[in-house]
Amino acid sequence: MKKSKKKEIISFLEKVRKLVDPKIKELLNLYVDKKFEKLVNYQVETGGKKLRASLIVLSCLVCGGKTEDALYPAAGIEILHNYSLMIDDIIDHSFWRRRKKTCWKKFGNSMTECLGFIYSTAVFQAARFSKKPDLILDKLAEALKVLAQGEIMDILFEQSGRDEESYVQKNRYQEVNLDNYLEMVSKKTAALIRAAMEIGGICGRATKKEITALKNYGFNLGIAFQIKDDILDIYGKEKKFGKRIGQDIRERKLGSILTFYALKEMSSENKKRLLAILKKKKITEKDVRRAIKMIKETGAKEKATKLGEEYVKRAKEHLRNLPRNKWTRLLEDIGDFVMKREK
Repeated sequence: MKKSKKKEIISFLEKVRKLVDPKIKELLNLYVDKKFEKLVNYQVETGGKKLRASLIVLSCLVCGGKTEDALYPAAGIEILHNYSLMIDDIIDHSFWRRRKKTCWKKFGNSMTECLGFIYSTAVFQAARFSKKPDLILDKLAEALKVLAQGEIMDILFEQSGRDEESYVQKNRYQEVNLDNYLEMVSKKTAALIRAAMEIGGICGRATKKEITALKNYGFNLGIAFQIKDDILDIYGKEKKFGKRIGQDIRERKLGSILTFYALKEMSSENKKRLLAILKKKKITEKDVRRAIKMIKETGAKEKATKLGEEYVKRAKEHLRNLPRNKWTRLLEDIGDFVMKREK
């Protein structure tokens, strides 16, 4: 990707961040005592690309809308995204995100669970300030429900742990095929990005044909985004990625595209070794390093990258049904950006 295009995307993301951050704080702090504002604001102050918010603004602009019409919905989807990250970090026992302590690690589970009420209600308050509140509210609610189902699948893909949770023990997947993986990521990641594109189109008064194109672009881009996240979990650099490398191994996840491709390629002996690590009651850092080494000895990264690029290609194809302008071209570049990013 050309540096000029990358610079343009980062500049746009930063511009949206500056416009949306005050709206996020406004929504989160409605009816909140000042003594709790630091607690409430911590998660959103850890940073982030604001990609989903930017996609709402961008899809609004593509269809001839105005930036200001999309800002509150953009804030809403970022709050929803951060809410999902707080829950995800509790579920995955993650200590670090964006190079800062995760919310539960800093304040504890009980405080983070209480914050969930504030974040979830703030999401829906965001719709109140839009021109089509009922429609946008429905899209946000749908995205949150679908995302939760993807999270459930991700947990059920884990190969060990959660001994006290009978439902997980009874319904855990013994193996995960490509269809299972794609279903999980389409719910856990792609649903929210698809919703961002659709909501942006609603804000921009898009036609039905344009809404369909935006949704399909977002869905395919979302799958590519998660594939790249899986790659970064093994091949990323911690300082840039902002999370510990090998976290999927620590959480014994079979729902990683790299693990899927690696297991298909490995000898039966190495396959048994990797699965044995994922099924351990307690995984050591030595186990994590060994598993990463085994995965890196296969062609999993190349296969995963090829799959991610295929989904970016599919995403771009749907842009043909949108008005041709500078915002559409930026959406094309964002597709490439998603697979080239380092965090």
